[in-house]
Amino acid sequence: MKNLLKIVCVLLLGAVFVPAQEFPWKINLDKFAAEASETVDVTLDSNMLNLAKNFLSDKDADQRQAKEIVSQLHGIYVRSYEFEKGGVYTAADIETMREQLKSPEWNRIVGVKSKREGETSYVYIRQVGGKMTGLAVIAAEAKELTLVYIDGPIDLEKISALGGQFGVPKFDTGHAHAENSHKSKGEAE
Repeated sequence: MKNLLKIVCVLLLGAVFVPAQEFPWKINLDKFAAEASETVDVTLDSNMLNLAKNFLSDKDADQRQAKEIVSQLHGIYVRSYEFEKGGVYTAADIETMREQLKSPEWNRIVGVKSKREGETSYVYIRQVGGKMTGLAVIAAEAKELTLVYIDGPIDLEKISALGGQFGVPKFDTGHAHAENSHKSKGEAE
């Protein structure tokens, strides 16, 4: 599941301005929070993102890039629940979440189901006027349920700058690995 979050983060940020959207899931998440042994609830609307970006340094290149990306976003929302036992959410709960992302502007780009691992994951992007303007993730394991929604322009090349910031997990986009791999080959020759 952690790898899925890495994939999701790679799929994020930077294009055109569109009006802010609400958290896309109109369901009661309190029932999951009540059963959870660990809960993550991140709600950063545009006002909070504007405030939060003031804490990012212009002197650090990664923080400067994250600040630029955040200034274009309308919101970052994360809901994650870990449970002591399985069976807290049902397949019907997941289907209700998926149904709410079925509209002309939302498109599913990733769908993963593993009966062996007990994992189900979906990644959706919102497109308006041919531009990526949002991303939603549903990631479910037997004892964990995570929903992520990034509202705003999406630039796939810039998202890694948000790793470790605002509840977005750190991840490697593969660029550094490829450079190191190439360098190692060159040094070996």
